[in-house]
Amino acid sequence: MLKATEKIWHNGRLIAWDDAKIHVLSHVVSYGSSVFEGIRCYATPSGPAIFRLKEHVRRLVDSAKIYRMDTFKFSHEELAQAMLDVVQVNGLPSCYLRPIVLRGYGEVGVNGLKNPVDVYIACWEWGKYLGEEAMASGVDVCVASWTRIAPNTLPALSKAGANYMNSQLIKMEAMANGYSEGIALDTAGYVSEGSGENIFLVRDGKLLTPPLGASVLPGITRDTVVTIARDLGIPIVEGIIPRELLYIADEVFFSGTAAEVTPIRSIDRITVGKGSRGPITERIQKEFFAIVEGRKEDRHGWLSPVEVREPAAALK
Repeated sequence: MLKATEKIWHNGRLIAWDDAKIHVLSHVVSYGSSVFEGIRCYATPSGPAIFRLKEHVRRLVDSAKIYRMDTFKFSHEELAQAMLDVVQVNGLPSCYLRPIVLRGYGEVGVNGLKNPVDVYIACWEWGKYLGEEAMASGVDVCVASWTRIAPNTLPALSKAGANYMNSQLIKMEAMANGYSEGIALDTAGYVSEGSGENIFLVRDGKLLTPPLGASVLPGITRDTVVTIARDLGIPIVEGIIPRELLYIADEVFFSGTAAEVTPIRSIDRITVGKGSRGPITERIQKEFFAIVEGRKEDRHGWLSPVEVREPAAALK
């Protein structure tokens, strides 16, 4: 159960948490017509700061455009400010943000073009997605029997709610079989991603990750890991990855807003490397947390500070 905060942003206004409701016959309920983001706000010595805010806003708007849901009238700058306002008004030092764009109540039918498009932004406290201990010891995962969504069916480049029906099958199957997470293959049988995370492998000192063409969400933490690896002089290769390479990799880890940088210690009960966080994973993980927690220079401008101030008058 989520711990409720005070306010949620809805179409330009801050409303009470309990007032953020939709009708049961809203288009999104029957047809899954929503796109969303997951964003972290970290506690830093200078106060709360939202991680890669501009990139998340851009992906949200891109996702909406793919599904012809970009009829809302808020600019990138207004959406970014709304997210800063939501964190500020709720007084959280760190939190997880969930902006959602959805087709609301109106006509009932597959065509949702005449239904209103609503925008909500909520935030709440949330810890480590796969557990605190997983950050050092790693998690046990499996290769899912469920394949990732196929190209030209549900667009993987859009972070759409409907895509996560596929993710739910992957996650539930994994947990039912005693694993923390599942890794899905694409329709060609190559490694794609986890139910809600991108994946990286280390082999002979090189960092490998599947391309976007493997039904992969263009993860913002994925891009962060690639940038950090380049900063650290770690060679990066983006290319198709056969399933069996998972078993003989020196290191494997997940990346994602929720998962952050989480090592994998076994896949299908085959030990990865030495069965714990590997040295390259650890270097990337430590650099990641040092930056997002404000202990190292924000050299790429990834952090957006949350000012201690009243929200704009229009949002009250």
